[in-house]
Amino acid sequence: MITFTPEQEEFRRSVARFVDAEVVPAAGALDERGEFPRELFKRVGELGYLGLRYPEAYGGADADTVTYCLFAEELARGSLSLAAVCGMQSLMGTYFLYKYGSEAIRQKYLVPALRGDLVATFALTEPNAGSDVANITTRADRRGDGWVLRGSKTWVTNAPVADVLTVAAKTSAERGMKSIALFLLDRATMRGITLGKSIEKIAVRASVTGEILLDDVEVPAEHLLGGETGGVEKVGGVLAEARIMTAAISVGLARAAYDAALTYARERVAFGKPIVEHQAIGFKLADMLAQLHAATLVTYQAAARLDAGSPVGREAAVAKLLASEMAVRVTDEAARIFASYGLAMEYPVQRYFRDARFLLPGGGTSEILRLVIGRDLDWDRGQAFA
Repeated sequence: MITFTPEQEEFRRSVARFVDAEVVPAAGALDERGEFPRELFKRVGELGYLGLRYPEAYGGADADTVTYCLFAEELARGSLSLAAVCGMQSLMGTYFLYKYGSEAIRQKYLVPALRGDLVATFALTEPNAGSDVANITTRADRRGDGWVLRGSKTWVTNAPVADVLTVAAKTSAERGMKSIALFLLDRATMRGITLGKSIEKIAVRASVTGEILLDDVEVPAEHLLGGETGGVEKVGGVLAEARIMTAAISVGLARAAYDAALTYARERVAFGKPIVEHQAIGFKLADMLAQLHAATLVTYQAAARLDAGSPVGREAAVAKLLASEMAVRVTDEAARIFASYGLAMEYPVQRYFRDARFLLPGGGTSEILRLVIGRDLDWDRGQAFA
């Protein structure tokens, strides 16, 4: 059973009102244009949602993970593109600035980013280094008191519009993960940061993505976030939360698809009655609802476990695996219920169907997640998600 506090229930309702009034009406046009949703991004910042996870001293709300997931779920129900943009900003794009940055770094970059005045991102993936983090080739070499970065990153969310980037680079030629460090790059003040190829996608089209090229970028010493090594461990420290957040936006997208399919099935008449009354369609909707309920339960149980300070690595992997795969199935079934109209651009179900594919690689592919879960197969006699 999922139990939310009265404050969390009211918070969900307030986010839902914003989503229904401002996000849902704009979502289709944002997808068609494939442009960064700057106005809505700023609105999310103005409403304080980008700072939910952070202390009030930096413009945040000191909210727990469950509350953050409620926000992410509702936002994804309206637009997965906007949810992806804001998820990067409020999690990976700003987490390392807060966790490892100096007070000066926090004031200069974190505070305006939480207001939505700066766009932040995280750059880890390279053409030959995705899940295989040890294969990173971007180098950071000492020069005087600072560093010089050379290399390239790809599949960088917000790359074409990002003001600040947290970049993973090797501080040694040694292969492996020991010498990976994190650096804060400022595109306004640091030369040598250029945008490579923009990546056109079939999914989350308003979440712009591209390559970042680094050519002798001089980085001051204070922009090294947390030391010359341990970058993988730093990323791992927030990975469980990223996976739970991805599970929450999976639930939000699947809710939108299920609601659209149910509404259509009640309105569409075939053979003398609404198609929802035909067993073939009724069974589809029943299965969709059952899968949605199960993924929702697992997602919020993992979030509550994280808030309680319990180990959550396995539970986060389970939640992300189940929820993302569920979203793919539910959006597919929704499109099938619409039949030919599932292909029509006038209905948002085609966008839900496309956007669901985005959820599979983010936070770890399903194959990687199964490896994570497979390393810890003990069952705690019903206590695994307690």
